[in-house]
Amino acid sequence: MTALTAPFTASLPRLSEQETAALNDLYRRGTPENTLRAYERDLVYIAAWKRTRLDAGLTWPEDETTALLFLLDHSRDLGPADIADPARGTAETLIAAGLRRSLACPAPASLDRRIASWRSFHRMKGLASPFDSPALRQARAKARRANARPRAPKSANPITREVLTALLDTCGPGLRGIRDRALLTLGWASGGRRRSELARLRREDVDLSEFDSQTRLWIQLVQTKTTDAGGTPKLILQGMTARALVAWIDAAEISDGPLFRPISRAGRALPRGLSAEALRHILRQRLVQAGLPADFASAHGLRSGFLTQAALDGVPVQAAMRLSLHRSLAQAARYYDDIDPAQNPAARLLEPPE
Repeated sequence: MTALTAPFTASLPRLSEQETAALNDLYRRGTPENTLRAYERDLVYIAAWKRTRLDAGLTWPEDETTALLFLLDHSRDLGPADIADPARGTAETLIAAGLRRSLACPAPASLDRRIASWRSFHRMKGLASPFDSPALRQARAKARRANARPRAPKSANPITREVLTALLDTCGPGLRGIRDRALLTLGWASGGRRRSELARLRREDVDLSEFDSQTRLWIQLVQTKTTDAGGTPKLILQGMTARALVAWIDAAEISDGPLFRPISRAGRALPRGLSAEALRHILRQRLVQAGLPADFASAHGLRSGFLTQAALDGVPVQAAMRLSLHRSLAQAARYYDDIDPAQNPAARLLEPPE
């Protein structure tokens, strides 16, 4: 990852080359893989934009004029722009290079993410970011307001209990079916886990001490997007979810190492772990087998589906958050707001319980 090879070099001149390399390695290992990939993509885009727009390379710290120009170029629809408009010409070059999708104004969230990555690299180098200036802060606020649009869901549909049941019905008695049943039920019932979290799980993270007596077990995630390493609470799995996971552990004879693994053509669990991308493919395959379109839901549908089902069942949002590990009540409550008002159990409080 060339973009992240030496973020500390400029800010720590007193460290030896070996010490700087060790610190860079620590930073990379302490940053989630998805974040590192986003940093790299964003920096590649920003560098290509500046080279095309200004015929210049990145500078540290970046000047406010360049930062403001980047903001302006990405805060308007360039389709109607004059063909001689340099912002449009730059966008067309980036589209041809596969770095930009269209001349349409990027979503405010996309612009915010790129700016956040740019600011992060300034922090890595111990430098002030131009985006922290009052003028740039005000311009960003105006850009967000001018280009506000409805929030796009991360999954086309939530994987509610009904959908999950249809997916589980496709999981046969073979080792692959046993694995996928455990993967889907754990991913859903543990609060809607992200692909990266499922891929990082190891056998050592599963506590089976209470399974035989109470049909429950505990999962210890190392860290999540919203919690730090060592600060993630244990998550409980009970009933059918616990049984499905134990069935996979026993069938695959997993005593240590990655929890979810690829299966060879000979029908054996391999030593390596499943990648986050493999989890996406597994979900798509199960959706098709259940008679649904492959793009009916993304892996985030497990997360949105858990919270949507909690809302439909009248589970208090705070209780659902204990498993989903959302930091923001407002963010978790969005899933409760998205349910059909006619299905809201709060609308039937005067009705006798069934």
